[in-house]
Amino acid sequence: MQRDRDEPKATGSDAEVAGERHVGAKDLTSWSTRAGRVGAALVHRVSDLLGPHAALVLILAVGAAVAALATLAAAWVYDAVTEPDGVAGLDRPVLAAFEAVRSPWLDAAVTWYTNLGGPIVMPVIAVLAIVILSLRRRNWAPVLIIGGAGAGSLLMTIVGKGLVARVRPGFDHAVPPFERSPSFPSGHALNATAIAGAIAYMLLLRQSKRVIRAATITVAVVFAASIGISRIYLGHHWFTDVLVAWVLGVGWLAVVITAHRLSLTARRRQQTTPTG
Repeated sequence: MQRDRDEPKATGSDAEVAGERHVGAKDLTSWSTRAGRVGAALVHRVSDLLGPHAALVLILAVGAAVAALATLAAAWVYDAVTEPDGVAGLDRPVLAAFEAVRSPWLDAAVTWYTNLGGPIVMPVIAVLAIVILSLRRRNWAPVLIIGGAGAGSLLMTIVGKGLVARVRPGFDHAVPPFERSPSFPSGHALNATAIAGAIAYMLLLRQSKRVIRAATITVAVVFAASIGISRIYLGHHWFTDVLVAWVLGVGWLAVVITAHRLSLTARRRQQTTPTG
């Protein structure tokens, strides 16, 4: 794939932008909508004042506030829908279907697997990805993108659990070890979606082969989906807890990716704007 052959060879921060501008044939610094172009221009001004990385941090902070409000809205809609047993009408049948296929060996395997998305292993995965990608790329983007994805998902989990305080399925329907924190939303599913998605996004920025990009996306989607399913199988969450977690995770991931794209656009404009 040909990329900007007429441009001079980039060095330093220029090389960082040039190396992260594309996912496949898509130029991340090109905006097809008016809203995107307006946002890019605004971030360019903020970047001139604060610097590119500080601008990205500011965008993520604003996005986190929006994500918290989105979680409030999700909790309100959730209460409105589940009071008359709307979507929640699926919760018990779905749980019963998983209970019907349980077995001792499968319970043990799923319990081991679900811990990959838990509060101990998932942060370790995120930190390892940050360290490896930051050292390989020699820039701060993995710290801000993956770290921001994890921090935002944690914020939404705390807000959602505090607002709804939904009780998990009874212990007679769950596989030990039992969990006692509020059920909504599923923190495992939300964090797995946001963090796996952010890691996949950082990998996609440096992958030129379509088959490798497809494999990266597939692994991230399967991981996030299977972690959520494992929570329902084990009886640690209701189906709607996981469903809302997936939606919130994808929404926050979209915010993080958009923030990075805006930052790349602002930095590219700084590099191409004549001085003097």
